[in-house]
Amino acid sequence: MENQRNNNDVIEIDLRELFIEFLVHWKSILVSALLGACICFCIRFFLLMPEYEATSLLYVLTKSTSITSLADLQTGANLTQDYLIVTKGRPVLDQVIQNLKLPENYEELEEIVEVTNPSNTRFIEITVKDQDPLRAKAITDEIAEIAAAFIAEKMDQDPPSLVQSGYADGEPVNHGVVFYTCAGFVGGILLAMICVALSYIFNDTIMSPEDLESKIGIRVLASLPVEEEEMD
Repeated sequence: MENQRNNNDVIEIDLRELFIEFLVHWKSILVSALLGACICFCIRFFLLMPEYEATSLLYVLTKSTSITSLADLQTGANLTQDYLIVTKGRPVLDQVIQNLKLPENYEELEEIVEVTNPSNTRFIEITVKDQDPLRAKAITDEIAEIAAAFIAEKMDQDPPSLVQSGYADGEPVNHGVVFYTCAGFVGGILLAMICVALSYIFNDTIMSPEDLESKIGIRVLASLPVEEEEMD
């Protein structure tokens, strides 16, 4: 009884039989793949609009700072962290909304603006995502200009230098229709194969003497042939 219980607790998978199951259900797998591709295509084409990025670059180390002084370099690094907060603060973004007459409020504009400091540098990257590349460029340029003026006026510091204005290359940053369609196709195949595999693993139907021995642990001593009249 103990050996039989151990046999029942272990699920053995015959990879050859599982592969045959995949071949038997190839039509279902193909339909699932095509359905997944169509769903992802419709989501990307009708619901997800392409987004564009524009990035402007500010440099904190100004002309009045000596590049030979380690203290000045450390001060520039510390100021960079302060400038990150100021650049994305409400006074700067509210002024941008007012100057460009944007329909967004502060919270909505903040969601599409990303201000970062690349590691071990004194650069400030201002990145704006928008469905219009020219609008993204206008917003990031305005933020850089207002942030520099705000820092000079309110923080009594030399304004950071504008190294790079925003640019609009016309290439969306999110994945295109082809990527989503292929991802849906592959996802449909995987989903169908998982369903077929689960159906094969948890199928307790006895189809042969080998199934009886492997699933129940009882050996078949003999078998009786079935006549055609009995089958009818």
